[in-house]
Amino acid sequence: MDDGKPTGPKAKWWSRPTSGHTTTSAPESAAAAVDAPVEDARPADTPARPEPVAPGQPVAPEPVTPAESITPESVAPEPVTPTQSMTPEPVAQAPAAPAPAPAAHASAAPAPAVKPLHEPDEYSTPPYGGPGPWAPAPPVQRPVPTPAHGTPVPAPYAGTNGADMPAGPAPVPTPGPVPTPAFTPPPQPPQSTPWLQYDPWGGYRQPLTQPGRPLGSDGGRGKDRRGSLLVGALLLALVAGGIGGGIGAYIERNGGLTTVELPQAAKNSGGRAPDSVAGIAASALPSVVTLHVSGTTESGTGTGFVLDNEGHILTNNHVVAPAGSSGDITVTFSGGETASAEIVGKDSGYDLAVVKVKGVSGLKPLPLGNSDNVQVGDPVVAIGAPFDLSNTVTSGIISAKDRPITAGGEKGDGSDISYVDALQTDAPINPGNSGGPLVDTDAHVIGINSAIRAADSGSTTEGGQAGSIGLGFAIPINQGKRVAEELINTGKATHPVIGVTLDMKFTGDGAKVGAKGAGGKPAVTPGGPGAKAGIKPGDIITEVDGQRVHSGEELIVKIRAHRPGDRLDLGLTRSGKDLSMTLTLGSATGT
Repeated sequence: MDDGKPTGPKAKWWSRPTSGHTTTSAPESAAAAVDAPVEDARPADTPARPEPVAPGQPVAPEPVTPAESITPESVAPEPVTPTQSMTPEPVAQAPAAPAPAPAAHASAAPAPAVKPLHEPDEYSTPPYGGPGPWAPAPPVQRPVPTPAHGTPVPAPYAGTNGADMPAGPAPVPTPGPVPTPAFTPPPQPPQSTPWLQYDPWGGYRQPLTQPGRPLGSDGGRGKDRRGSLLVGALLLALVAGGIGGGIGAYIERNGGLTTVELPQAAKNSGGRAPDSVAGIAASALPSVVTLHVSGTTESGTGTGFVLDNEGHILTNNHVVAPAGSSGDITVTFSGGETASAEIVGKDSGYDLAVVKVKGVSGLKPLPLGNSDNVQVGDPVVAIGAPFDLSNTVTSGIISAKDRPITAGGEKGDGSDISYVDALQTDAPINPGNSGGPLVDTDAHVIGINSAIRAADSGSTTEGGQAGSIGLGFAIPINQGKRVAEELINTGKATHPVIGVTLDMKFTGDGAKVGAKGAGGKPAVTPGGPGAKAGIKPGDIITEVDGQRVHSGEELIVKIRAHRPGDRLDLGLTRSGKDLSMTLTLGSATGT
């Protein structure tokens, strides 16, 4: 609608009634009746304007007369208001019921011309008294797809006209003279089943208006109900949250709504197989002690084990070295008892020492095994106090035998270097394990834990702070037993010697006899075991008892693995020739 002007084809409006009566014939269809002018069938004294019609109320259509009875000029159109356009919507061309017969027979003679009451209106405005802007607009109709042949068609929809009143076919007036208003609305076509009223604000495929109470008649009660529902939902959520929070806090503080008891195995007697790690530890731990040594300049911690009932304890030399000649040594047993100890004897070449406690009874000596019976892969258990953690047990296997190692050398003159033909193990050994026992499955000592291979500083004694990387070394107990006996009996240990001075700077394969000895002395001691066997300066010793020797340190380790007086078969090279000889080991006093 633009400024009250009709946008579609101009409509044909109805004329005011004129005096006289005419005879009409029924139109062929409702559509023909709409296009035909309306004739006044009332007396001439009928009021010119109809009574106002309430909006939404149906208006009974009047019978129409043929177009010949009234000329188009008989009535002048009235101007239309800008707020309403009376252009009718297209009407479905559906079959309609025959129009009712005229109420009275009019004269066949044409009616005299009547002067129009109003001037012609180019906008085709209906006459005064017609439906004003308050009148309901004609319904908008839309086509509905025609169902396929044979499809059941439901009953027509009983729509409403927007005021809770059913919209049905227009009522048909009864024949006879009835008062005719000055303005007669067009006859409404019957409600055909394929056509439904359309509501652009309604649901899909719904009629123009929804049945029920007019919009807004609830007075805002719908909003009140929604507000009440929202408030109720919020209150319910708050109450539920408070209850849930209280239950959660109770469960957190009390561990649950009920007491939980987890299944657990019954306590057993604690017995273990003697050859298991637990059985070995239970048997050996009472004989293992922890030593705390303090001297004038340094202190240290190490491990030892009981040798006999008299209180002799075997450990490493580097464990008791900080005490010097006047330091203190405290021994702590596995049960927690402590006792003071004193040094009986020590030897730096073997890195072994013996201390003795006094006033202690009930000692349990740890049995000694035979290191010659050990095979690579045998299970072993190491016991000690790594980093002062007493009674620590670790387990592993024998990784190698006869591993020549040297340890010490902090003094710089070589007097503190120890040469060990060691047992290698992967049982974790750390600083504080030094001097502790390495035992077999019978809980017999087969070695004395002495050194580890550190990842950053190479081979070192347990006195350092390097950690275990699975390369631990132990002095074979056969060598430890001989040295311990000598230290207990004489206070000193003897070293087997061959009476030659080695060139430790030689980089070739084997151990080379030097050209000169220390202090300008001969490299081969006159009258010594080597001189008696025929060794000369410059000879290269390559084998000892059939085992290959690759360096001077390795030759010393092989020799010290024997006792003084033992016979050795040597293989050597002299001026490119291979020679063999036999000698008897001499003896030297250790330091």
